[in-house]
Amino acid sequence: MEFLPKEIEEYSLSHTSSQSIILEKIENETWQEVLMPRMLSGRQQGRFLSLMSKLVKPKRVLEIGTYTGYSAICISEGLSEHGIIHTIDNNIELKQRVIGYFKESGIINSVKMHWGNALEIIPSINEKWDLVFIDADKENYSNYFDLIIDKMNIGGIIIADNVLWSGKVINPNKKDKETYELDKFNKKIANDKRVEHQLLPLRDGLMIAQKI
Repeated sequence: MEFLPKEIEEYSLSHTSSQSIILEKIENETWQEVLMPRMLSGRQQGRFLSLMSKLVKPKRVLEIGTYTGYSAICISEGLSEHGIIHTIDNNIELKQRVIGYFKESGIINSVKMHWGNALEIIPSINEKWDLVFIDADKENYSNYFDLIIDKMNIGGIIIADNVLWSGKVINPNKKDKETYELDKFNKKIANDKRVEHQLLPLRDGLMIAQKI
């Protein structure tokens, strides 16, 4: 995920807004206690998600991939009054940890948690989305996009994480399925006339697409 020189990364972080105490706690505990902690958004990306949410002021948010709840809490910082985040994950083992973090952060009443297969759950949620964050199984990014694009409000924002996949997407010999599917997803967004888009080389790559 590290594309920039370490000194530039540190300089960028030193000039980025600080995170809350609860987010710092989640970050530390995730790295110490949870499998695959690199899945955590982290401060640099978390502050970006918070800023985007504050700009959009969403009423309805869909997050595909809850993990330990860090990104949902970041996004909640920009919610409109009575706004709701629907967040989906298939790792039920994290449920009690996530609930505890949501309670401690004070957003438990602004979040609806769904546990199971996102491809099955998304069609069952009767909402129109202002903001969607995709950070789940990479093989299904294109499928998730197909499920949500017609449910996006005009002006709504889709943010997809890990779209550079540690730089592997530019490898001409894409042999693993995740890399192939992420490259396919990036091309799909780039050729879709329903969205304005930009791929940002922030952390492991963020695709930003706005419904037009």
